[in-house]
Amino acid sequence: MGYLISFEGGEGAGKSTVLKRLAEYLVQQGYEVVCTREPGGIEIAEQIRNIILDKKNVRMDAKTEALLYAAARRQHLVEKVIPALEKGSIVLCDRYIDSSLTYQGYARGLGIEEILTINQFAIDGYMPHLTLFLDVSPEVGLSRIRKNGDREVNRLDLESLDFHRKVREGYYHLLEEFPERIKKIDAEQDMETVFQLVLNEILNYLKRNH
Repeated sequence: MGYLISFEGGEGAGKSTVLKRLAEYLVQQGYEVVCTREPGGIEIAEQIRNIILDKKNVRMDAKTEALLYAAARRQHLVEKVIPALEKGSIVLCDRYIDSSLTYQGYARGLGIEEILTINQFAIDGYMPHLTLFLDVSPEVGLSRIRKNGDREVNRLDLESLDFHRKVREGYYHLLEEFPERIKKIDAEQDMETVFQLVLNEILNYLKRNH
């Protein structure tokens, strides 16, 4: 069985950049690696992603949003993640269950336990083996997005600064709840430093569990 490693953080934390570089490194070391993202990663889940993140869908109810994320997660899991794990691959996933717990459970006020219940039904016990939380203040993260002309601006980027602050608070709650699984990385440092910190966490984990 392989390993599911998720990457979490607020908008503009640099997850996708770190994940891509990490994948290249692990492949060079001889590991089988699958890179993916949530919501998305497969055709059905990408279609759901388009609905969730469409800037026109400002009337979307918070519970509808939470259920759509869980639905996308389920399809992505059975179609892509589980087969890769069964082949012994390392799956690097840009966002997973903790994003729902934080964004919908905490920041939207639906309740972390309530969102956990919905997602437990969706994931059948497939929790990440390791989660790297790239921590960045909302001010820094959102300014990075504004400077990055290549990145799509989605519905969540348009939320208030207060919402993004609550997202960060939500991640801190999860850090306290799952200290063995979630490791915090200071993502306000330069990209090289962040990458090395992430790499150290993952190599240490693989060494302990291989």
